[in-house]
Amino acid sequence: MNTFGNIFRLTSFGESHGRAIGGIIDGCPAGIAVDEAFIQNELNRRRPGQSAITTARDEKDKVEFLSGIFEGKTTGTPIAFAVWNADQHSNDYENLREAFRPSHADYTYQTKYGIRDHRGGGRSSARETISRVVAGALAKLVLRQIGVEITAYTSQVGNIKLSGTYKNHDLSLIETNAVRCPDTETAQAMENYILQIKKEGDTIGGVVSCVIKNAPVGLGEPVFGKAHAELAAAMLSINAAHGFDYGLGFDGAALRGSETNDEFCSENGKIRTRTNNSGGIQGGITNGEDIYFRVLFKPVPTLLKDQNTVDLQGNETILKAKGRHDPCVLPRAVPIVEAMAALVVLDLCLRDRAHGLRG
Repeated sequence: MNTFGNIFRLTSFGESHGRAIGGIIDGCPAGIAVDEAFIQNELNRRRPGQSAITTARDEKDKVEFLSGIFEGKTTGTPIAFAVWNADQHSNDYENLREAFRPSHADYTYQTKYGIRDHRGGGRSSARETISRVVAGALAKLVLRQIGVEITAYTSQVGNIKLSGTYKNHDLSLIETNAVRCPDTETAQAMENYILQIKKEGDTIGGVVSCVIKNAPVGLGEPVFGKAHAELAAAMLSINAAHGFDYGLGFDGAALRGSETNDEFCSENGKIRTRTNNSGGIQGGITNGEDIYFRVLFKPVPTLLKDQNTVDLQGNETILKAKGRHDPCVLPRAVPIVEAMAALVVLDLCLRDRAHGLRG
């Protein structure tokens, strides 16, 4: 299953230490102006080596489009692209040829396929998300035409949690710090904590929050294909993602219906809800309010500490990890969350248009 989407579809390929990571995008509408500088900037937000709290792997992640674009616009044909790998240190992973990393994909891949690429995790590496970011950036360009805006940010690292919701913060501050948190003081505390964790050879997890503004009313289906289910599937396909909730989410578990129901009202001739505890989705269908959700990311399983494990023959051994790894995936996960959200929303828009339910 290397293809995501129904009408707007991404098929990705490549391994962490292979020649390239790339993809083929099918179903993109024709005539969309392709802002390559914007797409490259989205990749720059995801790329390694961008700060002291990310992996030191030095990749420029320059995207090369191979087809589907003519004179700066999409042609409606498949868009192929590649990002060539340049800074692989494959020897750093030689000790993983025989040993399974705890809580990683090594054992499950080996058992399922009978073979695995031990260099940086191969296909299970987060480097695969390059293709998602390229496709997501293109989806954002399409969504711009109907005014859809997607913004994600780091809202929690370890026990350091941003107070309030997206409405309580200046989201223009997200890109002003290495953690991508819209509060300067909290961002600094998060960064200091990640640096401390990195110094100890350990890793830490956290939460990325996301808001989607101006999504059309009526996206999603009432049974299978619910809008929030599509978003959940997309987010949980991201490396290290371990949880998803939307609207009040788990915070509403202790509340009563009288406290959580979103009452309807009329505002300037338009039906709205007075509150948005539903997170912009009711009955699996978007209602025109802001869609907001959270994604929980676990700590990266590769530690620069000795760990107990077993080898291919089941013999107990000590794993001495090497290589360059993120102590926390949150800062680089922010653009990936946005990209996957864009893929879902655009695909839902195209599916809705194809159904011809509304003019």
